[in-house]
Amino acid sequence: MEEIPQLVQQVMADQYGPLPRQGPGSPASTRKAFSLLGPLPERPLVLDIGCGVGAQTMELAKLTSGHIIALDIFDWALDRVSEKVVRAGLADRVHTTRQSMDAMDFRDETFDLIWSEGALYIICFANALKICRALLKPGGYLAASELCWFSDDPPDEAVAFFEAGYPDIKTVADNARLISGSGLEILGHFHLPDCDWWDDYYTPMSKVLPALRVKYADAPDAIAMFDDTDAEMAIHKKYSEWYGYEFFVCRRPLSP
Repeated sequence: MEEIPQLVQQVMADQYGPLPRQGPGSPASTRKAFSLLGPLPERPLVLDIGCGVGAQTMELAKLTSGHIIALDIFDWALDRVSEKVVRAGLADRVHTTRQSMDAMDFRDETFDLIWSEGALYIICFANALKICRALLKPGGYLAASELCWFSDDPPDEAVAFFEAGYPDIKTVADNARLISGSGLEILGHFHLPDCDWWDDYYTPMSKVLPALRVKYADAPDAIAMFDDTDAEMAIHKKYSEWYGYEFFVCRRPLSP
């Protein structure tokens, strides 16, 4: 993965760091996805890829009694996770690691559960599925949310927006086929409700942006990032019935 420029890192820390979540989701959806898993070991080893500031990491710590590794590339995000972990008294079983998801240094067949909310698209969902399958123990689980079309004929304006921002977006059915083709079994999947986009993400984001536009008024690249965010929120408000995140819960078979 290419090195992220320092200005971009600082803007992202200011824009996303104060938010409860760095993408759509909610504790309720994390719990719903977890409920679709089969039995886990008494103390499972869990990897949370693209953990952000750890909203789902902390929820997973409530749902399991195992060890959780929270992975991200941003120090500002991992620092927030560490603060939460210490406050919750979980430092003995929740740890952070600064790694890029396309260059993780774990051994194959290490994890009982891999979790990722809205992050695997960064390295292409199809590629991420292969990487995650290799890291799972036979019988282990992958739970991941991925941006999907909910219809085969989305509006032209929405298509044009994602051709520029995420050209790999696919339908739910196409992603289900990708999952099966990668050697994983789908146990279940569901749409994230629209409130998962707004309550802890877009609404607090809209409150942060005005002050940031003032702070970075002399930084055109930063202003362009804020403009992109405003455009994204406008597209979602207009076309949310046509696309969103699908939470897929999968299992690596016990045998090849």
